[in-house]
Amino acid sequence: MSTASTQLPEGRYGRSSDARADRTLKVVGAVLGVLLLALVGYFGYHYVGQNKISAEVIEFETGKDAVTVHLEVRKDAGVSGYCTLRSQAENGAEVGRADFRFGGDATRIDKVVTLRTTSRGTTAELLGCHAD
Repeated sequence: MSTASTQLPEGRYGRSSDARADRTLKVVGAVLGVLLLALVGYFGYHYVGQNKISAEVIEFETGKDAVTVHLEVRKDAGVSGYCTLRSQAENGAEVGRADFRFGGDATRIDKVVTLRTTSRGTTAELLGCHAD
């Protein structure tokens, strides 16, 4: 005796619900991926593209009540702003913090600044630079 096939005829009843759900998840995933890329691009542009002043500490020398810092600043011509430096003691306590202003038409500035401290500082850390 032979048994009849219980399989549905192909294409007669449309897609199964699993295939529809898979397609919906793919579309939702693609839309969320594009939104995430747009958000990362937006923040990246504003962090890198809009920051008109950048700097780095070349070297520093500690003293009893001050830290002398050689700072190299790169900026757009005509932009003025400031860079914030801090110094910490050996135990990690902050012993000095100051803002140093930069302006003018030069695009690269090498400057030695003195950061006064309340006790002996062991570090000179650049916290950031900001345009006015």
